[in-house]
Amino acid sequence: MRRNRNAKIVATLGPASSTEEIIRNLFVAGVDVFRLNFSHGSHGEHKERYDIVRRISQEFGRPIAILGDLQGPKLRVGKFAEGAIMLEPDAMFRLDLDSADGDARRVNLPHPEIFAALVRDATLLLDDGRLELRVEEHGPDFANTRVVVGGRLSDRKGVNVPGVVLPISPLTEKDRRDLQYALDLGVDWIALSFVQRPEDVLEARALIGDRALIMTKLEKPSAIDRLDEIVAVSDAIMVARGDLGVEMPPERVPILQRSIVRVSRREGKPVVVATQMLESMTASPVPTRAEASDVASAIFQGADAVMLSAESAAGKYPVEAVTIMDRIITQVEGDPQYRALLDADHQKASSTVADAVCAALGQMAHIVSAKTVITYTASGASALRAARQRPDAPILSLTPSPRTAQRLAVVWGVHSLRSTGAPDVITMTDLACRAALQEGFASVGDYVVIAAGVPFGQSGTTNLLRVAKVGPDGADDGGLASEPVRR
Repeated sequence: MRRNRNAKIVATLGPASSTEEIIRNLFVAGVDVFRLNFSHGSHGEHKERYDIVRRISQEFGRPIAILGDLQGPKLRVGKFAEGAIMLEPDAMFRLDLDSADGDARRVNLPHPEIFAALVRDATLLLDDGRLELRVEEHGPDFANTRVVVGGRLSDRKGVNVPGVVLPISPLTEKDRRDLQYALDLGVDWIALSFVQRPEDVLEARALIGDRALIMTKLEKPSAIDRLDEIVAVSDAIMVARGDLGVEMPPERVPILQRSIVRVSRREGKPVVVATQMLESMTASPVPTRAEASDVASAIFQGADAVMLSAESAAGKYPVEAVTIMDRIITQVEGDPQYRALLDADHQKASSTVADAVCAALGQMAHIVSAKTVITYTASGASALRAARQRPDAPILSLTPSPRTAQRLAVVWGVHSLRSTGAPDVITMTDLACRAALQEGFASVGDYVVIAAGVPFGQSGTTNLLRVAKVGPDGADDGGLASEPVRR
């Protein structure tokens, strides 16, 4: 099964998409990556969905990526004696460590780390930013605040502290249990929530090792302040616009989205745009025109993937949401302006042999009108470098590693395929030509351009560029070849 688009679709599994029939329909409709959201559901439910996805992958012979998304710290107020209160503008309201039920004057905030980080005039946002408090006095176990924006506040509502780096790990005890379970299952990616600084990613990396790749969720203003550093230590990035929009003015979120996509592309890291993309489709079979434009904007910016959350996990129309997202992406990528924007935002290659080869890969494919560019890769690095250049020919990635094939399912333009190892250049070229023919990327007589590394089977050795012509039996039929680039 081949997708006729470059950008990928991530869909969250949940109560509305837990049966094998629905998950299969979601895959057929266009899903490339399935997300297990550990903020909801039991470990048993996640295992059932994981097993279904792997069965469907076997059934269709196509690698599918699975993303385990950790909840991260959830900062919340305690309970109220009456269940809820009304906060009036300009009233004083106290937050403290007293576990007694709250009232209109005070409530428990069981997070001493917040009090430790507060300064006078700091802002506290409650209930996804609907209420706003300003700190007038604080200590190690309390904060006296003035209500700036009032309203109804009920039990266990969330607390955000914009502009403050909190001295807490992004991994709670729950997250550590969920992480271990997700790794034991065999997920391909781990989405890391509540990242404030690059050290948070490195902390997770020490626990994960090479068992999965890390997709860092950018949802805190403090993370934006250190964007370049965080992208550098991450394997991929998610623009988590919901939480980001709570702590930042909404008018800044579209600008930040574009900046994050650009930095991620520059560094060759896949970037996913997420949250409320087709939100109305949780209850409606069609999206709003604004939502369709929102998805299109992310694709025009060059995002690797766009994500569905509640739309596919809990909505009434999960398959329809994937179908319309697939249609939007296909329409945008067929617009001549799409190619023009990608070319205008072309990323300069780094000064390495591997990046030089992959940059030339796209240029050579364009010159000889190659039908596909092919990367022969063990770790996936060659495919990532090729995708960074956003070539105008599709990328066929051949790898002997099933884990690499699955991980690459989130990457722009990459059609990943398991392949046997190649002992030499001639065998590798014939394998590539046959794969292009069998997968429908090329016909007899078409040119393909191949990037690989010599010696074969070693990661990080991309140093060979070859042009081949697909013969009647799928083997190389006399294409011109470059010499390997020697280090």
